[in-house]
Amino acid sequence: MSTHKNSNRAITLPLYIAITLCVGVFIGANMVGASSSPSSNFMQSLTKFRQVLTHIENDYVDEVDSDELVESAITNMLEDLDPHTSYIPAKDLELIQSRLQGNYEGIGIEFNIFKDTIHVVSPLSGGPSEKLGIRAGDQIVKVNGDIVAGIGMTNQKVVELLRGPGGSEVTVSIKRDGENELIDFKIERDVIPQYSVDVSYMVNDEIGYIKVARFANSTYLEFKDALLRLKDQGMKKLVIDLTGNPGGYLNRAVQIADEVLSGKQMIVYTDGKEKRYSEQHYSGEKGDFEEGSLVIMVDEGSASASEIVAGAVQDHDRGLIVGRRSFGKGLVQMPIDLTDGSELRLTISRYYTPSGRSIQKTYEGGNLDEYYMEAYERYENGELYSSDSIKFNDSLAFKTDKGRIVYGGGGITPDFFVPLDTAYSSRYLNRLFSTNSVQEYTVKYAQENRVELVEMGFDNYESKFEVTDQMLEELVEVAEGNQLKFNEKEFKRSKKLLKQLTKAYIARGIWDNDGFYPIFNQQDEIFLKAIKLMDEADKIAKR
Repeated sequence: MSTHKNSNRAITLPLYIAITLCVGVFIGANMVGASSSPSSNFMQSLTKFRQVLTHIENDYVDEVDSDELVESAITNMLEDLDPHTSYIPAKDLELIQSRLQGNYEGIGIEFNIFKDTIHVVSPLSGGPSEKLGIRAGDQIVKVNGDIVAGIGMTNQKVVELLRGPGGSEVTVSIKRDGENELIDFKIERDVIPQYSVDVSYMVNDEIGYIKVARFANSTYLEFKDALLRLKDQGMKKLVIDLTGNPGGYLNRAVQIADEVLSGKQMIVYTDGKEKRYSEQHYSGEKGDFEEGSLVIMVDEGSASASEIVAGAVQDHDRGLIVGRRSFGKGLVQMPIDLTDGSELRLTISRYYTPSGRSIQKTYEGGNLDEYYMEAYERYENGELYSSDSIKFNDSLAFKTDKGRIVYGGGGITPDFFVPLDTAYSSRYLNRLFSTNSVQEYTVKYAQENRVELVEMGFDNYESKFEVTDQMLEELVEVAEGNQLKFNEKEFKRSKKLLKQLTKAYIARGIWDNDGFYPIFNQQDEIFLKAIKLMDEADKIAKR
């Protein structure tokens, strides 16, 4: 590429406009009058696009990167379709796919960056790092001899450095409290399972709880295993937590719904322009929890496959949906491999619940800013705080199997609404997390007190351990070191909640999610409501 004084923006702007115009013609090829042949218009538009790109490559005054122009053209073309049709460059595809496929190859740590230093939050169970003795709280200072502390490392860059093909090696130099010298670990990378069921545990003698973080390739087997373990412990009632779950594979949602629905009942159907994309999915296999009280937790972060499970349970009156209206993502994407290793995820159909409700919320021409700002609009119009603020369209009223009224128009509206709790929240509390101050303090505390906490055991920790005022003062000092000014008024308002969250995060540093969620859920209003509604859920199913 030649060197020149023109700014990148000055050079690319006219090219961007030219490409966009060409793509606009390309998209509109099939929107001409009936007298024109769609196929001939398509070829004309494609030829025009090729001509413009060729002239730019050959004749434009400055050197250009044709690949970047095509990437921009594709991205901008898709923005005129819908919010979920997307293009994934080859360089980003592996990382995205690994989250759905359920595993990746690397060294097996969960990390966070505090004060420009990589801190090990937790070595993943069974991974190479755990086997070598790497601990929570260790600080990675060098990778293959190169300094990685204090140089502005990003999460993405750390992932690129530490991930790699199984069998390959990487050396990390670690600073550990109590050690004067760096400790070198030569780690052989291996396949690291990524679990999508975060935790399962018995809330009491009868109620079991399963937290599903996403619907990945391994989710059903993880869910099934958790379900059977809880049943062995005497579970008769079940809470499935889908809050914040962005979705994933359709077939995994269908399998999980089949575990709680009896007989042959529709779970979801799709409707597309092409007949081959219109499908119906039913329960049929004998499930392991077809009877017993069932509550599904959802919120504004629950989308796609989460909404399929919640919609099926609600429409068939199998249990109760508790929380806040779900996101409203009901467009089905088909992954299409492109020749350069990139991927097109093209929307081919829409999801509908058994009663006929479209899960997808409205969108205008794929405008991403407006589409994703809808969540903020819920905050602005009060929907997150009052069920009375939810706007129903009477023309989109549907009935469940037993005659209850439910509404379409986007997302799954819960049977029991739980407002966003603001009693103890504050901007200062939010900033304690956004500056990583809580995470930094709790990782360090867990590391320094690991022996005593492990000897205490989780049951004693949960029932007897208290976060002291002195501990909060130390946390505030960490925050001040992260340039967060102390706010006494907001601190006092959030103090009770901060103690609970600090206790949960310390437990996570010792017992991972098995320690975190039982404590975290004690302040989760949706969870607490779900537990209270167990008897009501049983009545719904038996009517």
